[in-house]
Amino acid sequence: MLIINGIIHTMEAGTISGGFVLTQGGRIAQVGPMSALPEGADAAGLVDARGGHVLPGFIDAHCHVGLYGSAPQEDDLNEASAPCTPELRALDGVNPMNPYFREARRAGVTCVHTGPGSANPIAGQSILLKTAGTVVDQMVVRSPAAMKFALGENPKGIHKGHGPATRMASAALIREKLTQALNYELKCAQAQADNETDGPEFDARLDALRSVVTGRLPAHFHAHRADDIATAVRISKEFGLDCVIVHGTEGHLIADFLAKEGVPVITGPFLMDRCKPELSSLTMENTALLAQAGVQTAVCTDHPETPVNLLSLCAAMAARAGMDEEDALAAITINAANILGVGDRLGSLAPGKDADIVVTDGHPFHWRTKVTHVLIDGREVI
Repeated sequence: MLIINGIIHTMEAGTISGGFVLTQGGRIAQVGPMSALPEGADAAGLVDARGGHVLPGFIDAHCHVGLYGSAPQEDDLNEASAPCTPELRALDGVNPMNPYFREARRAGVTCVHTGPGSANPIAGQSILLKTAGTVVDQMVVRSPAAMKFALGENPKGIHKGHGPATRMASAALIREKLTQALNYELKCAQAQADNETDGPEFDARLDALRSVVTGRLPAHFHAHRADDIATAVRISKEFGLDCVIVHGTEGHLIADFLAKEGVPVITGPFLMDRCKPELSSLTMENTALLAQAGVQTAVCTDHPETPVNLLSLCAAMAARAGMDEEDALAAITINAANILGVGDRLGSLAPGKDADIVVTDGHPFHWRTKVTHVLIDGREVI
């Protein structure tokens, strides 16, 4: 596929005012100004952007597409059987036929990070998916992508009689499970070192947490209030976790702290009302203030809180609230990819990366702009 005559937002090497993108074999082969277009460039198809904008596919860094259902029979978001369920895999719950996958790709969202909800202090393993496909295994970019933890209002009182009722109890329960996982990992490592065939008795929950306590799998903490954010950072430092804050609604109140700790924040949703007390400080300026403080930020929809097809609008609102436009685009492209650990494959238009590309007929933040072409792995999906 050859895309020509576009304003190319490479997201890593600047913007080319009139350029081309050539894809081959599902990868980006070449990017440059029209003057550098090779004669007779071999391409399976041609898209003339006609002065429109060409961008890497948008990435929703946190949502629940494919797991949330409007009817109880279709809703696989929160597991109520136990407060801590790290063994659960989003891979086994995502419905690729969910209509919002279609809505996502029509809006230029080519990749989503989706997973369990926040009713559980430890909810399970998330997944990073392309938005085109009929079998989830064929859509996977990374599985598992992260372990979901939750602090604040949501986990309190959900599991009446066998779960936390306070913020203190949620944190204590997380610490307890992480400590057990560390001990489990030590026993497994010792058995391997001693060439023993029998290690500790298999425990699915602790086995799922082994990659978290050894730093191989990121820990994504749902946290809105500033004190909950600080608790997530505190626990992560205690156990050496690779911490990412999800939502971070009051992050702007402690932006310098987060910058000093080097903790990324996936902000959003902010196209919603203050429906619960911990959202009282909700502001669209949050992402801009965090970025200005030096915090690595991405923007998410938290679908269904904000529909996934409005991801670019969320980024536009962050720009309207004071974020640099290119930084806001980065928050749904390269920054999102880097925070999710796939910046080597996604998030920018560079040779060798996946050919996930969006073409629009105007600037992606303008309210009248339409998505005209979407490529996933070099294949047109709209």
